[in-house]
Amino acid sequence: MKLTEIITEYLTYKRALGMAFVVQGRMFAAFCRQVGDVPIDSITAEQVRFYLDGDKPVSSFWEDKYTAISGLYRFALSRNYVSTLPLPTCHPKCPPPLVPYIYSRAELKRLLDNTPAACGPRVPMEAFVFRTLILLLYGACLRHGEALRLTMNDVDLEQGILHVRETKFYKTRLVPLGRDLHEALNQYAIKRNKIHCNEPTSPFFCFRDERELSQTAVRCAFRRLRKQAEIQRNDNAAYQPRLHDLRHTGVVHRLIAWYRSGADLNLLLPQLSTYLGHISLESTQIYLTLTPELLREASLRFERFAMEKPHD
Repeated sequence: MKLTEIITEYLTYKRALGMAFVVQGRMFAAFCRQVGDVPIDSITAEQVRFYLDGDKPVSSFWEDKYTAISGLYRFALSRNYVSTLPLPTCHPKCPPPLVPYIYSRAELKRLLDNTPAACGPRVPMEAFVFRTLILLLYGACLRHGEALRLTMNDVDLEQGILHVRETKFYKTRLVPLGRDLHEALNQYAIKRNKIHCNEPTSPFFCFRDERELSQTAVRCAFRRLRKQAEIQRNDNAAYQPRLHDLRHTGVVHRLIAWYRSGADLNLLLPQLSTYLGHISLESTQIYLTLTPELLREASLRFERFAMEKPHD
């Protein structure tokens, strides 16, 4: 069977299970361009290794490519399209995984205060739109793609609920809004609707010309904003603080508040996992170790528990 045929069959299978597999599809396309649309059982281990290693320094992307290609070949093996797996047994040493940056509340304030400077007259995005987007990413812990796809019909300000549709893993969920965020979105909608079209299918966040905001434009604007707010990492990390880290920050700040209030995390973590759109609790539990402040609050809670006198 030709490589493109097995790739198509594998993607169809995975997507039927509810997985988007968009990034993996791009990886397979790059693999096919490199080795050619040849019979899959004719591809050598050297060709696979050459694709995985690429021509750039080894990064965590190597493991991502390996996982994708490994899945493709194991699928092919299960259907007798290949008899062996031409996969490397030795993996290069990859740098440690990216650790999200957790913004302080002072840094969040600087980001919000500097949105006018990041959205001057030559920028196709208005400052009040950008500012509200940042508030939403932090306050509702949305992925930025989820926020940018919101339409007017998806934002129910009467009930204080967002309808987040067709997200990662093709899931759709309802996201309730907190009081302060609800009020901020109300004020935004009033200002937005005086300037822009408010048809049900119109994008909730739009450019000056009514088009839906693009991820590329928002990321570029955020890089400018971060520099103007003088926020940078000092831990020798390869990446500077990102737009997506606003979601991580919102989760961590919420967990810290729960710890400090003595809330039952065994009860709340599954609810938080659903709120975030995670497919497993393990994805949410990662947040429990993200910051020293969070670890300190967990330690204090354990200390109070251990020192509590037994009841008679």
